Parts: sequence; C-alpha cells; structure tokens
Amino acid sequence: MQLSKNFPLRELLRSQTATRMGFEEQFTPSPVIIDHLRLLCQHVLQPLRDSLGRAVFVNSGYRCPRVNQAIGGSPNSQHLTGQAADIEVAHLSIEQLYQRIKNSALPYDQLIQEFDQWVHVSFNPAGGRRQCLRAVRQNGKVTYLVDTI
Repeated sequence: MQLSKNFPLRELLRSQTATRMGFEEQFTPSPVIIDHLRLLCQHVLQPLRDSLGRAVFVNSGYRCPRVNQAIGGSPNSQHLTGQAADIEVAHLSIEQLYQRIKNSALPYDQLIQEFDQWVHVSFNPAGGRRQCLRAVRQNGKVTYLVDTI
C-alpha cells in the first residue's frame, strides 16, 4: 500500500527493535493509524522529499506500544498514533535537515533534532504547533530544549 508517491506503508512500519526482539506481529496498525501515516507522508514527508530532490529515509514511523516501551519512548509519543517519523537524508547533516524543515512552510506539528543522530517530525491534522526542540543528554537523562533560534 502506498501512502504517497515515494512512501509505502511498509517503510513507516519497519522497526529494527521489533525485528531484533522478535515481535513484528505487533505492527498491524488500525485504519486510523494508517490514515495518520498517510497524512504525515502527504503533508510533510513527500513535500520534503520533493523539495530536496533526494530520498528521505525513515528510521522509525509507527511504533506499537510494545516497541515504544522497549526503546524507552514517551507514553505520549506521536509515533504511537502514526503521526511521527524519525528521518535522515543522505548528504545532509542532521542539523542541515533540521534547519531545512524548521525554516520551511511545511505544516509540521513538532520538530526535534535528536542527539545529532536523526530528526523527529510530526504532523497533526488538528493543526501544527510548529514546536522546535533539541534532545540532549544531561546527567544521564534526556532533556528537551526549546529551540528559539
């Protein structure tokens, strides 16, 4: 099933954690979650790919509760509802990708530059907060800093 021109559903369901832990069966999302993933692709990921002219690699899209818990994800994570993806783009640093999205007209809800390893981007059909954060580790804990620059 295609969610947009360049994003098949399977790409937003893939999970290295689920594969490693042997519970891929948990990745059967509801029709509502599939709709959320489609909206994320149509409004954010596909337009981003089109504007960059290069592939956007999804590291993590939808997460079932079991996977989210296994990785220590937030119990309120938009990954659980199919509204978020962690992404990378070849030949762009994580900071460059973050800045491109932040300074774009894309209707993102939340944008997080996470540990200089990936960019978390979400879409909420109810309206985007355009909240920009940076995830850093301080004293062994993850801290989210508001990015006002």
